[in-house]
Amino acid sequence: MPAHADDAHAEQSNVAPEPTRRSRRRPPSRLRRALSLGTRILGWSVAALCVVLIVAFVVVPRVTGATPYTVLTGSMRPSMPPGTLVVVKPVDFDQIRVGDVVTYQLVSGQPEVVTHRVTAIDVTDEGPRLKTQGDANAIADEKPVRAEQVRGVVWYWAPYIGYVTSGVSGTTKSWAARGVGVLLLGYAAFVVVSSIVKKRRTHS
Repeated sequence: MPAHADDAHAEQSNVAPEPTRRSRRRPPSRLRRALSLGTRILGWSVAALCVVLIVAFVVVPRVTGATPYTVLTGSMRPSMPPGTLVVVKPVDFDQIRVGDVVTYQLVSGQPEVVTHRVTAIDVTDEGPRLKTQGDANAIADEKPVRAEQVRGVVWYWAPYIGYVTSGVSGTTKSWAARGVGVLLLGYAAFVVVSSIVKKRRTHS
């Protein structure tokens, strides 16, 4: 009888212990880690791009006195296709040079504007006049441009961004920019917190 008891004890001691909940966890696969890293990088890239666009086309124009306009036609292809958002900076008329791209009013004091390149500057008895032409147009614009018509020189631009803003009024655009900024800050905070939590879980 004692021998049998010893054998039973030996058999019980050889039984492997039940795995705990922590030991049952499988380390994340390489694919899962790569997807997680890729998602975070993509998220940060989109957030950074949105911040850059907001700064470039909302904040900078407001601080510098520049004005954003949307190109609606193909007259400035290929560099400025329809939907291009241009930022126009006011300059003194005598600083404009041949080759500059200017935005000017078709009729002085009226809201309708055109963005074309300066091809020549003529000196007349009534003062200098600009000859302009679209890069994609075969002929120059019909009428010369006077100083009072010019809104400024194109400072920089981004293709197709204008489609997003062309249907939004100035007041709505301002509130939308603020809302997007708040959302981006919230998203950035979420990404940071998520990364910290994932690292802690991995180390544990």
